[in-house]
Amino acid sequence: MKNDISKVKEIYKGLSFTDEELKFVSSLFHKKYYKKGTIIFKANDIVDDMFYISDGCLRTYYMGRSGKEHTVQFGIKDWWITDFTAYFSASKAIMNLEVIEDATLYSLSRSDEELLYSEIPQVETFIRKKLERAFAAFQKRIIVSLSQSAKDRYLDFLDTHNNIEKKLKNYHIASYLGITNESLSRIRKELYNS
Repeated sequence: MKNDISKVKEIYKGLSFTDEELKFVSSLFHKKYYKKGTIIFKANDIVDDMFYISDGCLRTYYMGRSGKEHTVQFGIKDWWITDFTAYFSASKAIMNLEVIEDATLYSLSRSDEELLYSEIPQVETFIRKKLERAFAAFQKRIIVSLSQSAKDRYLDFLDTHNNIEKKLKNYHIASYLGITNESLSRIRKELYNS
């Protein structure tokens, strides 16, 4: 129980809880371990949980009609990840969630999240602020994807995700940038040979 309570303090760093609140919050989270390569959910699955990443690396990706993967999000330690469209709208997943590096996650169901908000309102404010920052980051990513060259998108990726680049396969990065593996190799060669 002590470890779970310290994990709650880590997840909601900056918030103060009573001992009773800490026990309550820790009871809502479920610790889960996943091995590299595990698909936690696939498109068309029901998505009831969002996941706090304690350690590891994950990605959400969309599979196009042609079978091409489009990476939407990477997730690392201290990030939240799920198919947020499905999670918030109580609809079926449109993406897949894959474990790229062995991971320890803490899952929180939608119903438990609502219970948490009603019992401890400061958590709702905390999550709202995280979601605002995430929405702004997604909006920036869309603008970058629409307006920058492949090379500039890669440089922006390095600025934003330099701490996880080495954990990812080339095709993960290429699919995130919307380019081919060959284009990514060419861009890297150009950058590192100049």
